[in-house]
Amino acid sequence: MSEPRIIASTKGAQVALHDLGGDGPNLLLTHANGFCGQMWQPVARELASVAHCWALDFRGHGDSVSAPDEDYHWDGMADDVLAAVDALEPSPRLAAGHSLGGASILKAELVRPGTFDRAWLFEPVTIPGFFLPPEGVKALGNMARLRKEIFESRQAAYDRYSGRPPFSLLDPEVLRAYVDHGFRLLPDGTATMKCPREVEATIFENPDKTAFERLGEVATSVTVAVGTDADPPALVAPFVAEQLANATLERFDDLTHFGPLQQPSRIAAAIAAALFGD
Repeated sequence: MSEPRIIASTKGAQVALHDLGGDGPNLLLTHANGFCGQMWQPVARELASVAHCWALDFRGHGDSVSAPDEDYHWDGMADDVLAAVDALEPSPRLAAGHSLGGASILKAELVRPGTFDRAWLFEPVTIPGFFLPPEGVKALGNMARLRKEIFESRQAAYDRYSGRPPFSLLDPEVLRAYVDHGFRLLPDGTATMKCPREVEATIFENPDKTAFERLGEVATSVTVAVGTDADPPALVAPFVAEQLANATLERFDDLTHFGPLQQPSRIAAAIAAALFGD
């Protein structure tokens, strides 16, 4: 695996862009809060015959670096998407995103209309204000702050996650990519998350409450994919599709909010059909 390209984004952020290979038009892949771009590796391998895949690490995640005064407002994640688009030649006209990643692709379209021709988004967390009571948002932040942050080793992290839901639902190769690329080794040999739990919590507590009302401005052809969780991202996904001017709703009745991380081959097939089909 080659070293990532480090590109300048806004507010002093330096974000990492990973070349996941493949032949075809450039396809930008964006990850969920707390994760990292290289978790898309198994999906990218399945898409190698139709696309050249690039995966972004949002500010505060993976190999990206944030400025000391970063506030982790979601506007910055959209800026990271646009920075990645501008860094690639030719600029990617196709994108796939998961959760925060999907919301950031939509936000980037609102900032710069016409950036993408087509997008495939799994439960983008573009959530209207009435779905975001302050106590619920705070609860998500508190849950993130309770995560174990330092492990004896990467293997210890893998063993812990593989035995506990929701991480135990992940495809083993995807989980391994998270542990290998979403953790860094400390001088004493222990391993810690590259996205600190406080960053993950702050992002949860800083949702964009304005984008939903503007979704009708997005002209891009969008496939909104949804699983069967009873949580807000799944409940809202059909409304996101309804708000968009040119959207299709795709249901995965046996997947959770972690769907893109559960069945990479199946997800890759869905992305290929949505972005490269007739």
